[in-house]
Amino acid sequence: MGFDIKRFQGDVDEELICPICSGVLEDPMQAPACEHAFCRACITEWISRQPTCPVDRQAVTVGQLRAVPRILRNLLSRLCTSCDNVPHGCTAILKLDSLANHLAECEYNPKRPMPCEAGCGLVIPKDELAEHNCVRELRALIATQQGKLTDYQQELAEQRLVINEHKRELALLKEFMRAMRVSNPAMRALADQMEREEVVRWAGSLARARVTRWGGMISTPDDVLQMMIKRSLSESGCPLHIIDDLMENCHERRWPPGLSSLETRQNNRRLYEKYVCKRVPGKQAVLVLQCDNTHVDEHMMVEPGLVMIFAHGIE
Repeated sequence: MGFDIKRFQGDVDEELICPICSGVLEDPMQAPACEHAFCRACITEWISRQPTCPVDRQAVTVGQLRAVPRILRNLLSRLCTSCDNVPHGCTAILKLDSLANHLAECEYNPKRPMPCEAGCGLVIPKDELAEHNCVRELRALIATQQGKLTDYQQELAEQRLVINEHKRELALLKEFMRAMRVSNPAMRALADQMEREEVVRWAGSLARARVTRWGGMISTPDDVLQMMIKRSLSESGCPLHIIDDLMENCHERRWPPGLSSLETRQNNRRLYEKYVCKRVPGKQAVLVLQCDNTHVDEHMMVEPGLVMIFAHGIE
């Protein structure tokens, strides 16, 4: 619906009047052929009942409507109008293109959002302040949030069931592929590719780490320390087909030639800076995975990667 013509200062050109509501055009659109202009809401409702121009009855659809020319929009924007809140005491006269911004800030707007001064922190319409009860409103808000929380928890439980079912199906598929890979070369290649992609996805989920003190490396971790690292890897989603190999590679007996002894480690200290390291979650340890370190010399890397445990020096 258009603006009430009585609120405007001076005469309003008839080209700026909507033929449907007889008000000043609001958000105007025009028919493509005859170029008659209407309020967007007026013409949309009209066409929903009969798809013709209300003035000359030419066929028209909502999809054919287009914006009015700039000159018409400029004429509308220069019209001087009173505020919507005149009944509440506002006496401002302003250009039509400034009306929306003024209404958002008008101190006479009964629906202007106002912060509660009693301390509850809620923002409510100005005309509801007098009857506002902080305790009642907060209880209602808490009840609403609890309802949403219950819905989210139920949705989360359902999603977990779906995820667990997918995991079960994926595990069955992997077992089937492992059984087939011995006798079927194509299946073997596919299974190998899937396992490589699984490792890459997992590696991408881990945070980067930087070793600040390579001298803090523990080259012969005991069984208890290894179990702690293995548990962390498992909880981080480490693919089952590489976790045992990774844990074997946390001891210097399985390290590549460039790390196999204290002497070689000291000689190759400068090569450590080439490693892309991923943090073992919650531990002073890093993963140096082969998929992240294809640029590293062969004598400094083993499949599927290295686990390096430190006494300190990880960030």
